[in-house]
Amino acid sequence: MSQNDSPIIVGLDIGTTKIAAIAGRKNEFGKLEILGFGRANSNGVQHGQVLNIDQTIKAIQQALENCQKSNPGLDINEVYVGIAGHHIKSLQTRGDMVRQDAENEIQAWEIEQLINNQKKTFIPAGDQIIDVIPQEFYVDNNPNVKEPVGVNGVKVGANFLILTGDRNAIRNINRSVERSGLRTKDLVLQPLASASAVMSDVDLEAGVAILDIGGGTSDLAVFYDGILKHTAVIPFGGENITHDIRLGLGVLKSQAEAMKVQFGSALANEANSNQYITIPGLKGMPAKEISVKSLAGIIQARMSEILDFVTYHLKQVGLDSRLLNGGIILTGGGSQLKHLIQLTEYTTGLNARVGLPNEHLAPNHIDELKKPMYSTCIGLILKGYNDYEQNYKVFESNFKKVEVPKELTIPAAQFAQQAPQKTKVSQTAETEISAKVIAERKSKFWDRFKTNLIEIFSEDDDKLLK
Repeated sequence: MSQNDSPIIVGLDIGTTKIAAIAGRKNEFGKLEILGFGRANSNGVQHGQVLNIDQTIKAIQQALENCQKSNPGLDINEVYVGIAGHHIKSLQTRGDMVRQDAENEIQAWEIEQLINNQKKTFIPAGDQIIDVIPQEFYVDNNPNVKEPVGVNGVKVGANFLILTGDRNAIRNINRSVERSGLRTKDLVLQPLASASAVMSDVDLEAGVAILDIGGGTSDLAVFYDGILKHTAVIPFGGENITHDIRLGLGVLKSQAEAMKVQFGSALANEANSNQYITIPGLKGMPAKEISVKSLAGIIQARMSEILDFVTYHLKQVGLDSRLLNGGIILTGGGSQLKHLIQLTEYTTGLNARVGLPNEHLAPNHIDELKKPMYSTCIGLILKGYNDYEQNYKVFESNFKKVEVPKELTIPAAQFAQQAPQKTKVSQTAETEISAKVIAERKSKFWDRFKTNLIEIFSEDDDKLLK
């Protein structure tokens, strides 16, 4: 597929501290070229959930305006949106189906149908399915089939991880996006988006845990043996650290955030006990001196709590340091804390590193996008391209099933018999009549063709890209 055929996809990250909009398109080398970038401060979101729709709309519109200023030629109508929050849940299911045409190999549209069947799974009232992720496929008695398309078999099935969220929380996100003049193309769980931006095929094979430390939540995704094993949303993030600093040291929120970014450390033992930060006094009050070591102690306490949750979830799914050879990849704005890698390795017993979203980017991107806080937004674009490519495969698979009706095939001899009847017609009139006849036959053919397509895509026509 050439670069001109690749669509421009926009990722919209609605976070607790920031809202970012990034537009990108894949080049001929499969790398993302960033065509537009904008961000705005977020005011209406807490712990990953939209609470004030009006403020969120203003922030989204500001981010879009900044994105379009960076590239006036952009026309943004639909976006891929990240979703997080402690309301996110996951459950394991298993589904299979007996194939109607067992003589031929499995087609892409059959796998799509198998996945869609899982969307009928019973979930608690008030929840809504966000995504259905296939894990291990099996065909007949053959387990652990990595790619079932092209395999022969009578029955195909898979184990699935179904991601659900609170219906009202999802509605608030969609409402904010729609009132901003956009259409939500798809909702994507933020840890999965971040994972696609910072994780390579080598990490996927080795087994790795992705920890995205955002403003309101920390999102965890665990991959092992090439598949997604577990996801979790930890209800603590950078905002909680800022809040602890504000209360513990008696400073303003803006001062607490500034101290965290400039002088913060995740290890109190690594902080200089003789170093102090001078905070200006309020309205004539004397200045306050704060120990850098005290600041680091507050940060370490909250970060240790987040990492304890990570250890707990890894034990829940039976994955320890011997199995996750890829260790933990830290990303998100909170991953930029000093000495966080050392604290992570000490707490979890796993190797750790900071994951940057520039692995999938073309070389011409701006330095700002190298920061891990944009991993989710870059990952949303990659998720959009993955959907586009998957739908393209399904379309091709279904397209091959459409055959031209035999009654629309006109034998050449039939035209030869009709030719003598047209000898008295002028050449101009004959051309007009021939064009009319061809147009009528084309119209009948396309009517039948479109009817076949409608029947094939009756369940998933909203997912196909033009």
